[in-house]
Amino acid sequence: MLTNSLSYSLPLRVLLGDSSSASRAVRLDCVKASEQCLKEYSCSPKYRTMRQCVAGRESNFSAVHGPEAQGECRSAIDAMKQSPLYNCRCRRGMKKEKNCLRIFWSIYQSLQGNDLLEYSPYEPVNSRLSDIFRLAPIIAAEPASTKENNCLNAAKACNLNDTCKKYRSAYINPCTSRVSASEVCNKRKCHKALRQFFDKVPTKYSYGMLFCSCPAGDQTACAERRRQTIVPVCSYEDKDKANCLSLQNTCKTNYICRSRLADFISNCQPEVHSISGCLRENYADCLLSYSGLIGTVMTPNYVRSFGISLSPWCDCSGSGNSKPDCDKFVELFTNNRCLRNAIQAFGNGTDVGVWQPQPPIQPTADPSITRRGKARTNNALDTLTDIAKLDLDGNSLYHICGTLQAQKLVSNQTVDTALCVVRTVLFCELK
Repeated sequence: MLTNSLSYSLPLRVLLGDSSSASRAVRLDCVKASEQCLKEYSCSPKYRTMRQCVAGRESNFSAVHGPEAQGECRSAIDAMKQSPLYNCRCRRGMKKEKNCLRIFWSIYQSLQGNDLLEYSPYEPVNSRLSDIFRLAPIIAAEPASTKENNCLNAAKACNLNDTCKKYRSAYINPCTSRVSASEVCNKRKCHKALRQFFDKVPTKYSYGMLFCSCPAGDQTACAERRRQTIVPVCSYEDKDKANCLSLQNTCKTNYICRSRLADFISNCQPEVHSISGCLRENYADCLLSYSGLIGTVMTPNYVRSFGISLSPWCDCSGSGNSKPDCDKFVELFTNNRCLRNAIQAFGNGTDVGVWQPQPPIQPTADPSITRRGKARTNNALDTLTDIAKLDLDGNSLYHICGTLQAQKLVSNQTVDTALCVVRTVLFCELK
């Protein structure tokens, strides 16, 4: 049942160990732990036996014939609890990450005997949002009540940092390059480049773009820029929406996606009795695990042009008797108090900005109304910012794309209006 996979069980934490400083001091990553085990005479044969026993993913060893063979399997599993592999973890973005995660899940499924996403395979970071703010004076997120477009400022700050600019350019290209008449991009390359961006770029820059706050009275342009950060026309959207439980099952077949989803479920678990809204009381860990999902089949994004409403590209249609489980899973994104508070806390520039409950920010004006009378400049970024404020039809988009191409702000060989605007905005910022 999905409901079980979204909760914490005491036996599991006892089985796999807690996150105390004592356990972290001796914890190895699973690749090194596997190498160490294979070198030890007492560990190597048991490890090899365990891998054979769980090859068919049969938690009760029903695929192993005979009581003697089943006994050997259980003996091998028990021996792993005394090996370097017990309680091993991985690091996000590490070298050989996929291999590390493969080892972790083989051990996890052997010890736990199920396929649930109850525990994160990643080493805890144990950071706070204040650590990010202390290192990021250039962004200095303003409260959402000001008129400052923090999302635009964050994009400019990224452009001034060599690492951020490098990895941002690296994902913009595959995410905005049409492959064929039927494919707007190479989604696999786009996803890989996005994962590298969020794994390699300092969070003070990547978070500044992804979790920037928007002024209450003028959210349309700001929030649309935030929504466009991951180039959703390629990385997020698809022709059809999959069922969310089916998408989750697809995610679980990939070690990276499975691990990032487990990390998100673990670190963004909401808690109604917590003032912060989070079971683990750590906003930084929640934001890190959320950003880790970007670049997988479970990539989430903002679904409205204002406010904090997020979801993967899926719905619960066709769920049948599993509809309650599907709804509960989707609510981890769409109605997650922990995640929403964490994003608001980052936008407010403080760890404690939302420890006193705050009502959601409501726009003070109809966001579809174009703000007029604004002084026009020749600055390309100002011009592009105004694009997001317009209620554009297809002809207007073609006109804008044509105008920008004439100005040589972007080279675009297709007539895809969405990609034209996205490529123009992103490439102009990188000039």
